[in-house]
Amino acid sequence: MEKFAVRRGLQKSLGGNAGLAKLATEYFENINADSEGKFTGSFGILTNVSGFFDDDGKLVVDVVQLKGDDLGELLSKDGGREIAMESRKRWSGFLDQATGYNAKQRGDKAKEEAKKFSKAKSAIKMALKSIELSSNVTQEKIDKANQMIAELEEMIEKGDAPSEGKVKKLNDLF
Repeated sequence: MEKFAVRRGLQKSLGGNAGLAKLATEYFENINADSEGKFTGSFGILTNVSGFFDDDGKLVVDVVQLKGDDLGELLSKDGGREIAMESRKRWSGFLDQATGYNAKQRGDKAKEEAKKFSKAKSAIKMALKSIELSSNVTQEKIDKANQMIAELEEMIEKGDAPSEGKVKKLNDLF
């Protein structure tokens, strides 16, 4: 399962999950949408594609592709390579339309988010080390730090990128 950032306002202009399922019909076959708006479909080497917009406005997709012998068998058939190339093209086109970002922009957004996780983890380590090494840290400050660390760890565990403000507040404690 992958999450992609979506350009501001795009989810609303598409019509939410219903609009996303409609968009999927342009790129994939055998589209089915459930009552919550999650769609599933397939095309070529993409044996199962499912997706929806989550509560945070991100595109959540899961893709199952042909692998190993099955992929080799498809590629060796007449027109197999063309089907594989068309599958990749459709997948990329769908992501472009569903996120409002091209491949490079999606990669940049993913790097930004990874950096936020890294900064949060680093801030947590530094705070814990400061608590451990410093002898003049008040219990009040330790409690506040532990509360902030728990909050950041919960966000990290859920897969939500912590904001720079939350990380900065923890760093500023010490």
